[in-house]
Amino acid sequence: MSRLPLPLVLAEQLPGEVRQLLRPGETLQNRCGAARVLPSSFLRVDSWSQARQTQLTAHFSLWELIGVDVREAPQLRSFPRYVPCALVLLAAALELFRLEVATLVHVAANGGYRSPGHALSRHASRHCWGTAANIYRIGDTFLDSREEIEKYAAVARRVIPGVWVRPYGQQDGQADDHLHIDIGYTVFEPVDEPDDSNFAEAG
Repeated sequence: MSRLPLPLVLAEQLPGEVRQLLRPGETLQNRCGAARVLPSSFLRVDSWSQARQTQLTAHFSLWELIGVDVREAPQLRSFPRYVPCALVLLAAALELFRLEVATLVHVAANGGYRSPGHALSRHASRHCWGTAANIYRIGDTFLDSREEIEKYAAVARRVIPGVWVRPYGQQDGQADDHLHIDIGYTVFEPVDEPDDSNFAEAG
């Protein structure tokens, strides 16, 4: 049985129309022209109610990381929805950040997972891997100034191993109204084998 919070669905098990939109195993190019391979393992989410009830960490539920608007493909706004397994790793990274700031961390709409078919997915954005989050508010503080964004960017760099934080600014690749945190082009392929804990170690 899967130890993941929701059923594991591999690329070949996706409904055909969904597979065409998610493009598992295909490549997208990043801003520098490097090819990055899209995820091939997904969690199936059957309803918004289930997303709200699925706790990924002590302080983050699934729904907080999958909110999108009409710029997402219509087929991917309805249920069941399929999200990359690496989303659980993003939640774990955000949990470290949440414990350090000791208050609520708010992820923007379209600021968690969004598909390769989303209107904002013009290149190999880590959002398509489920490994990036745009945080617009921490506690009562809106992140809309250099001071606040850089303050919390420093916190993220201190507590999340290997994190990349988008620099402050208004140019492409920068952010001036949110804190972009991501853990890179991370593809999580869960172990899909029977529990072998009852077997004696050889030798």
